[in-house]
Amino acid sequence: MIYRSKAPLRIGLAGGGTDVSPYSDLYGGTILNATISLYAHASIEPLAEPKIILETNDRSERQEFDFAEGLPINGSQDLLKGVYNAVQRDYGRISTGFRLSTFVDAPAGSGLGTSSTLVVAILGAFAEMMRLPLGEYDIAHYAYAIERNDLRWAGGKQDQYAATFGGVNFMEFYSGDKVIVNPLRIKQHYLFELENNLLLYYTSTSRESARIIEQQSRNVEDNNAGSIEAMHQLKQQAQMMKEALLMGRIHELGEILDFGYQQKRRMADGISNPLMEEIYETARRAGATGGKISGAGGGGFMVFYCPGNSKFNVLKSLERFGGVPRSYQFTEHGLKSWCI
Repeated sequence: MIYRSKAPLRIGLAGGGTDVSPYSDLYGGTILNATISLYAHASIEPLAEPKIILETNDRSERQEFDFAEGLPINGSQDLLKGVYNAVQRDYGRISTGFRLSTFVDAPAGSGLGTSSTLVVAILGAFAEMMRLPLGEYDIAHYAYAIERNDLRWAGGKQDQYAATFGGVNFMEFYSGDKVIVNPLRIKQHYLFELENNLLLYYTSTSRESARIIEQQSRNVEDNNAGSIEAMHQLKQQAQMMKEALLMGRIHELGEILDFGYQQKRRMADGISNPLMEEIYETARRAGATGGKISGAGGGGFMVFYCPGNSKFNVLKSLERFGGVPRSYQFTEHGLKSWCI
């Protein structure tokens, strides 16, 4: 028997960064995101021998351990180990060896929520194997707790909930880890137009998101007025994006994205850099009406809204930067698990 799962990556459309503590605890955060047809995959195959084999296939990493109730957190495949350690600690039903294999359809550090989505996918495979009674909110919160409390990785809350629920969601974040996920019923032809006009562009660079997020958190702790005001404006951007999508004002989306881009750069140093600024301005001159840096910033994917047929001119203008456009579709479904 093999137990499998997959969870979708996401594009953050508005409100990015307001899901990060302590801002969300003090002021409440709002995010609008949409999952796409790029996934984190996980498979668990029980073994007859008392071994634990971890395979991260997109990175060509493999480790083998004698069966134990806890694996060492030492900087190598820590996401896989962290999930196993938590499940074994909290549920204690794993008594045989197994092979855990993972693969993610986008590079780590690319801004699409790869790490958190992988945690959700691994949890999904364990939940399938162990028949754990976990609902969507349970899995998303559990994934968040593993990353933030067990592994001590800095980050926000949106990725775990996007990967678990799927679809286009307006999310609200409050103190005490309270999260409300509001699925948006957007007319299909509005989504088709958004999908057609939204260019997903990989800059062929990656970044360490934790450093940027840690500085963003420090800015709130230090009562940095400029950074906090930028986050207030990004909350407003999420509301603007929600209304535009629901009411079919698709022509406004570029300007709303650009508004968020200008605000996000004020949250912390390193979110943007000269290369990304040049890419952004080049896309704007070629016809994009707005865009954003995906995730924490500093590298990875960028998104551009290209009305009409302007994305072909935008793509041509970006060729000199050596990046890669990535095809995708919006997906309605979140985490899925099964066995064969």
